[in-house]
Parts: sequence; structure tokens; C-alpha cells
Amino acid sequence: MIQAVRGMNDILPDKTSYWEQLEFISRDIFKRYNYREIRFPIVEATGLFKRSIGEATDIVEKEMYTFNDRNNESLTLRPEGTAGCVRACLQSGLLHNQVQRLWYHGPMFRYERPQKGRYRQFYQLGVEAFGMQGPDIDAEIILISARLLNALGLHGKVELQLNTLGTSVSRASYRSALVDYLQKNQDQLDEDSQRRLNTNPLRILDSKNPAMQTLIADAPKMLDYLDDVALQHFEGLKKILDAAKINYVINPRLVRGLDYYGLTVFEWVTQELGAQGTVCAGGRYDQLVELLGGKPTPAVGFACGLERLVLLLEQKQQCAQNPDIYMILLGGEAVQKGLVFAETIRDQFPEIKIETNLSLGNIKNQFKRADKSGAEWAVIIGEEEIINQKVILKNLRADQAQQIMSEDQLIQFLKNRSV
Repeated sequence: MIQAVRGMNDILPDKTSYWEQLEFISRDIFKRYNYREIRFPIVEATGLFKRSIGEATDIVEKEMYTFNDRNNESLTLRPEGTAGCVRACLQSGLLHNQVQRLWYHGPMFRYERPQKGRYRQFYQLGVEAFGMQGPDIDAEIILISARLLNALGLHGKVELQLNTLGTSVSRASYRSALVDYLQKNQDQLDEDSQRRLNTNPLRILDSKNPAMQTLIADAPKMLDYLDDVALQHFEGLKKILDAAKINYVINPRLVRGLDYYGLTVFEWVTQELGAQGTVCAGGRYDQLVELLGGKPTPAVGFACGLERLVLLLEQKQQCAQNPDIYMILLGGEAVQKGLVFAETIRDQFPEIKIETNLSLGNIKNQFKRADKSGAEWAVIIGEEEIINQKVILKNLRADQAQQIMSEDQLIQFLKNRSV
């Protein structure tokens, strides 16, 4: 039997209700902030990611799914969404003297070691805002992410961590001090950090190697190297978050894994998922549009890992997809009658979920299926009910007497319950 590709998982019906809930809530929230959806291909020219993410990053060096097509052009399955979003906006002229607030979702691909919450095909929900310079748009982006997580019922399960990477000027000063410190302690660096020392030293601060944590804790801090522009931006952001009563902690080791970030960076982190604790992350990337061939354009955004959010939703177990009504139909004529009556109910009550038993079987077996479905109510139609033009309504979750009523009376019963 052919198996799924390692690290690329099926999302089975007992899980899709969580995904639907997440997608529905996020779409609603983005509309409320007037962010518009954008869709772009999952395959891009490899150069897009090498130029934007940075050739010295783990993503480009080790994790991208890259191949040559029949024209011998190098193509890559997108490992993240921001670069493709910027490319689409530039190609379509959406960033020329315009403000854009956009969102997207879909599959991303990275060749990583599969583990809980981390897959080779994974799904992200992304938000990007272009053309706004100050810390207020950074704050709006964080407020959107906070509202999304709260709407999912995850308040109290996540913590907002905040940092700044400074301007390019202050970051250059900090990089020099950090490299000097790390070179003096080079014997304590692991193999990955040795490799990053001359290419991407800030990423060393994000190392999870327990043996390096003391070294990292004693390293110079970016906050001590901020110039006036970066300091004012960071203080302005904190002021807005404080006014909005958004709790956060300053994490001076938060650097993010992509080269295009500067100034604000943030992560929403949970302790509920073990090592894969980051469920939403983002920041400002003012230089990326210019790097990809556009005019200098301020930009900020975030992305959420949907698999990790779904894991948190599953822990809550508040996303049942049970039917509201299970129709027990006894005999071929009852099946016909039940199918038609179910359509009548769906027409009048779009929110009600109905499952009809179409595999026949005796009443005992059908009641077992009804109970297993999780439905609250059973509607029973048999030969006698057809003759008398009645149906039987039974509460499957409470010890109540069943009721015999006409179809019109059942419709009225449902109306009264929905008021």
C-alpha cells in the first residue's frame, strides 16, 4: 500500500472541524480590520527565497524543496508566505504609493525532521501590511493576533514576547559587538553556531542547545545598542500595547529566523506543546520590498502555524462536529419521506446539522448509530408514522418521554428552540 510522503500528513474528518473553526474565526477577524485576502502560487522561482530569506539561513541552506523544471529553471515550493506576497504585490503594482492590508493562508514546505507540531508540509495563516511607517501599525498587527488568539479561546495559554532588532545602523553596531563576544568564546559554540558566526550571528541567540544557554545569557543585548530612531519606535509600540492592556514580556534573545526582519519582532509562545512552543510570530521588514526590486516600502506582518493552533484547540475539546438531529428511518418508504423532510428542515434552519440513516437496519441498530453520532435528538419515521402523517421526536441526551407530532409541529418546536 502506498503511504503518504513522510512529514506530509492527512487531515482526517475528525480533525477538520478544528481547522474549519480556525479558518472561519480568522477570516471574520481579518474582515473586521478591513484586511483583504490575497492568494499566490505555492511554487516560486528559487531566487525569490534566496534573496529574501537569506542564503545563510537554515531554510535556504537545508530545508527548501527545490527542483528544476523541464526548462531547467530552478523552482521551489514556498517555505513561507511573506516573500511570495511581496512578489505578487510588486508584480501587480499594488505597492506603488499605496497602503495595503492583506492576509493569506495555505500550505508551506520545509524539509525538516517531522515531529509533533512540525511537518514538512504545514499550513500558515499570514497577515501583511505595507506602506505605514510608525509603531502604530506594528501595534495593530499585534492587536489582530491577540484578538485572533482570544477568539480561539487561547487566552492564558499563550504569552507575547517582544523585542526589537533595531535599525540597520544600530544592528550593525550590535552585530560587531556580538561577533567579538562570540569569537572570544568560540570554544563553547556548537557546530551550527560555528557555522553561523560569520554568516548570521544573531541566529546563535536563538539556539536551543542547553550547553550554550549560559553563554547566550551573558551575550551583549540589542537593547543596549539602539539608536534614537529604533528606541523611539520601540517605546512607541510599547506605549500603545500598554494602553490596549496587552501583556507582554521583553525577550532580548528573540531574533526570528529570517534575514529580512528589522525593528519590531514578536512571538506568541505556549508552554502546552513542548519544544514547538511558538504558535504565531512576526515583525517589521522595511527593506524586503526594495530587496526584491521595488521602491523602499515599510512593511510588517505575522504568520501563525495552523497545526500548532489546532493542537491547542484539541486540548480544549470544544469543537464537536456532531449532528443536531439523527433521522431513524424504518423501511424504504420512510427513507424517501425522511430525506424530503430533512431538506425541509435544512431550508428553514441552515444552522441545524442533520444525519439521515440510509443503511436501514432494525430500530435497535439505528438507535445505536444515533447515539454514537452524538446527536441530541432523534427523529423516527416508520410505517405507522407515515400512515398517521406523524413523526416521533426523542431526546437522546436526557431522560424524557418521546413525543409524537406532525411535521409542522416539529418545525415549530425547532423555531421555539432557536429563539
